[in-house]
Amino acid sequence: MPGDPLWNSAKARELVVRRQPGGLVRLGREHRGWTLAELGGHLGCSAATVSRMERRVRVTDLTLIHRAASTVGVPRHVLVSSLAPPASSGPAGTRVSASPHAEEDPMRRRSLLAATATVPAATLLGMDRALADTPPPTGRGALGARVASARELYDKGAHAQLLGLLPGLLADGHAAASSRRELDQAQLSSVYSLSTALLSKVGSYEQARLTADRARTWAEVSGSPLAAAAASRELAIVLRHQRRGEEAQTLMESAAARVEATGLRTDAASSAYAQMLCTLAYTAARGGRRAEALAMVEEARRAAHRLPVIAPAGRLFPISPAAVDLYAVGVHWALGDAGAALEAGRNLRPEHFPTAERKARLGTDMARAWWAWGRPEQTARALLDAHRASPGEVRDRPVIRGIVTELAQRHPRAAGVRELHAAVSAPERT
Repeated sequence: MPGDPLWNSAKARELVVRRQPGGLVRLGREHRGWTLAELGGHLGCSAATVSRMERRVRVTDLTLIHRAASTVGVPRHVLVSSLAPPASSGPAGTRVSASPHAEEDPMRRRSLLAATATVPAATLLGMDRALADTPPPTGRGALGARVASARELYDKGAHAQLLGLLPGLLADGHAAASSRRELDQAQLSSVYSLSTALLSKVGSYEQARLTADRARTWAEVSGSPLAAAAASRELAIVLRHQRRGEEAQTLMESAAARVEATGLRTDAASSAYAQMLCTLAYTAARGGRRAEALAMVEEARRAAHRLPVIAPAGRLFPISPAAVDLYAVGVHWALGDAGAALEAGRNLRPEHFPTAERKARLGTDMARAWWAWGRPEQTARALLDAHRASPGEVRDRPVIRGIVTELAQRHPRAAGVRELHAAVSAPERT
């Protein structure tokens, strides 16, 4: 019922303004004369689940909300408006944060920030505020060029600098997306996906889950299969970090199938598909599904076979045959086979990768394998290589920084350990 006046009624508009997508679902359900149980039957869940979804202010299951809204006829643009953060209503200095952490005591808030202590707390709080209440547009210039520059910062490992810029990019992305043009909506989704990738990298998973959900919402509205694939991948990575591997696997399987259904007629689509398979392989490996993980790696190799040896700059999914081999290192490590991981990376070299982030990732992934193999000197050497390529990839990632700390504690006299620890502990240059 896309033209139903119900969705332009005062009640519907009020629910949108109050950011209550569950209320919109209830409105649509009651308009159809369905009971909670009847809608639950369409969705494959209980009446109690439907009731909770309709009553909640904060969305906890974006997929269920989308399915329910579609089932009862909520127009997509109406649902998206109800899911979007509120527009800025005043100067930044007068706004009150509606962050999910706002009612928590200061001790818990400090503990949440401690996990990402190498990233300035002010930049994380700036993202917190931007996600709670979108800032006013900055008007700093063409959004496309600024998004490209933001990706370059990510590729350089300039995490703190990028975190400082993202609130303004999100503000301008929302302003552009108000045009309802698909390209602008897809670009906003890409900014949210980039935010998710960065927040996941520095260990801020609660914020990353929020940005990933918003990336998926705007990708769906835009209709871009590549934006949807990128958003689904970032959400799957967050779910994996939150120990929800089965959900991550299901999400990635669905995303990969949608990309494959496009026919893979372009390098961009083939790159997206190969990337989906790599993420599926690593997710399966983290879940202990060895045969599935290795099969996905081989399928990714076949998908990437015709792609350029070096991924072109600016590509949304910068995958290449060498990048698939790098994923294989991580897959074998996740399966607990350090020897196979080292063998998979034996012929990889930094020059195989176009960005500092990927060059450093080669070092950190090999370091994890060497560390699992019990070789502290080789671990330190690999991490020093990674640090030279991109200090942020070693300094800002909690897991990698943890290895540096363990090396210093357990093998302080091993070659390279003292130099590594000093380099990672040094203040960041700005």
